[in-house]
Amino acid sequence: MAMWEGLVKDGSPFKWLTKRRMSVFDEDIHEIENSNWIPELSPPANLLIRRCSKILGLSMCQLRENFDSEASESLKHQSNFARNFLEYCCFMALAQSIQVIGYLDDYKFRRLTFDMMVAWEFPAAASKPYPHIDDDSTVGIEAFSRIAPAVPIVANVVVSDKIFEVLAASTNNRLHFSVYDKYLVRLERATRKLQSQSESSLLSPLRAGRGEKILEVDGTVTTQPVLEHVGVSTWPGRLTLTDHALYFEALRVVSYDKAKIYDLAEDLQQVVRPELTGPWGTRLFDKAVFYKSTSLLEPVVMEFPELKGHTRRDYWLAIIREVLYAHRFLFKFRISGPERDEVLLKAIFGILRVQALKEMSFTVPLCCEALLMFNVCDQLPLGDLILEKLANMLTMRELDQRKAVQSGNGTASALASNLGFVFGTNSGMAHDTRLLVGEISVGEMTHLEKAVKEARSSYENVVLAQATVDGVKVDGIDTNLAVMKELLYPMSQFWDWLVSLLYWQDPFKSLAFCLVFTYIICSWMHLCDALVLIRHDVYGDMELVKDLGYNTSRI
Repeated sequence: MAMWEGLVKDGSPFKWLTKRRMSVFDEDIHEIENSNWIPELSPPANLLIRRCSKILGLSMCQLRENFDSEASESLKHQSNFARNFLEYCCFMALAQSIQVIGYLDDYKFRRLTFDMMVAWEFPAAASKPYPHIDDDSTVGIEAFSRIAPAVPIVANVVVSDKIFEVLAASTNNRLHFSVYDKYLVRLERATRKLQSQSESSLLSPLRAGRGEKILEVDGTVTTQPVLEHVGVSTWPGRLTLTDHALYFEALRVVSYDKAKIYDLAEDLQQVVRPELTGPWGTRLFDKAVFYKSTSLLEPVVMEFPELKGHTRRDYWLAIIREVLYAHRFLFKFRISGPERDEVLLKAIFGILRVQALKEMSFTVPLCCEALLMFNVCDQLPLGDLILEKLANMLTMRELDQRKAVQSGNGTASALASNLGFVFGTNSGMAHDTRLLVGEISVGEMTHLEKAVKEARSSYENVVLAQATVDGVKVDGIDTNLAVMKELLYPMSQFWDWLVSLLYWQDPFKSLAFCLVFTYIICSWMHLCDALVLIRHDVYGDMELVKDLGYNTSRI
C-alpha cells in the first residue's frame, strides 16, 4: 500500500494518466489506492483489471484467487503471469459484457476493449515506458488479434489479422482508437440494419419456415440495377441474400414478380463464380456472378452494372460464397442443433464486418474474400485443416452442453453457446486444463489458432516458392531470349492496355478509344470510296481515248 501511495504521489508511472485521463480513471485510481493492488502488474494493467472486477462483481484479490485455482502451473509462471492473468480477467469481463443488448453502442464498452489491447502490450510492472491510455494511444496486430476475437462480432481468429491490416493500413500498422471506434460504430449500424431487415415483411412468407435472416438487398435503386440473365433473356429486379438462400424478384411496371429461389442451404452441387456479360451474348464486362445447380435447367447470371471496376460484383460474389461454404461445412461435418446456428452466426458476423468496413473510407479497395472466414478456408492450402479443427471444437462443445444439461446447468450454458462464448476449462480433453473462451485460450494458442497459423505459413511458403521459380526461369534463360523479351516488353504493355480498354476498367479511356477508332474506320471507308470514284473516272477516260483511235500505251 505504501508503495502504491508513493507511486501516485510521485506521479512517475501515472504522470501521463493524471494529465490526460483523470476525468475517466480518477475513480478507479481512488478505489485501487484503497484496495490491494497487484505488484506484478503495470499500472495500466492494474487499472484494467480493476474495471474488469467491477463488471464481474469480484474484488481483484478474488480474481487472483480464482485464477490461481483454475489455471495450470505453466500459466501461473512468473515470466508469463502478468499477461495471462490480464487475459483471464479481460476475457471473463468481455464474456459477461456482450450479453447486454446493444453493447456495441456503448462508448464505455468500445473504450474498454481498446484499453485492454493497450494494457496487453505492457502487462508487467517491468514493462516500461508505460503506454498512454488516451485518445492518442495505438495498438499492434498481436494485441488486436488476442483481444478482438473475444468479442465474436468484432473479429475471429481466422481473419483478425486481415481486419487489422485494413484498419491500420494508413497509420503504419498501428491502430488508433478513433479508427477502431469508427469500425465498431459502423458494426453496430450494420447489426441494426440486419435486425430491421429480418423483422420486415420482405419475402416473409418464403423466409418464415426457416427463420431466415436478410443479410443484403440490392437492385432497389434505379441507378444501380441488378440484371438477371437466363439464356438470351435479361430482366432487372431486386436481389435478396439470406443466411439460407438467394432470391430474385423481377421488376414489372409497378411491382415485383414472384421471387425465384436459389437455395444455398441444400446440397445441389452449386457453382458460384465470376462471369463476363455483354449485349447479345457477348463476353465484354466482368461484372456478373454465375450460378449453377442441379435444380436448374440452365445456369443463371446476375449482373451488377457499375461505371468503373467490379467491386460491387466482387462484394456479392464473396457474401454469396460465404453462405454457401458455411452450409457445405455443415453438410460435410454433419453439424446440427445449436452448433449449426453458431456456424451460421459466424458467417453472418463476417458479412456484417465487411459491411461495416465498406462504410469506412479507405484508399485501397476492400478484398472481401480475405475478410470472410469460410472464403479464406476455401482459398488457403490447409483450409480443410482449419475447418476440421473448428468442427472438433464444436463437437467438444456439444458434449460439454450435454453434460451441463445432465447436471442441471444447461440453460446458462446453452445461452453462452448461442452467443458464441463458453468460458471454463476444456473438460472434454484429458489432461487439458486450458482456460477457453470461445475460440481462444488464456495464455496459449488453441488447436484452431495453430491450424490458422500453419495454413497461413504454408500459403506464404507457396507464394515464396512460386516467386523463386519465376525468378529462376527469368535468370536461367538464354541472353538472346532475355534481350528479345525486353524488346517485346512494349508490345506486352500495349496488349495489357488493350485488355484494360476491352474490360472498360477506365470507362472514359475506353469511350475515347471507341470514338477515335470509329472515326478512323469512317474516314478510311470514305477515302476508299473516293479512290474508287477516281479510278472509275480515270479508266473511263482511257476507254474513251482508245475508242477515238489514239495509242493509250503512252498514257
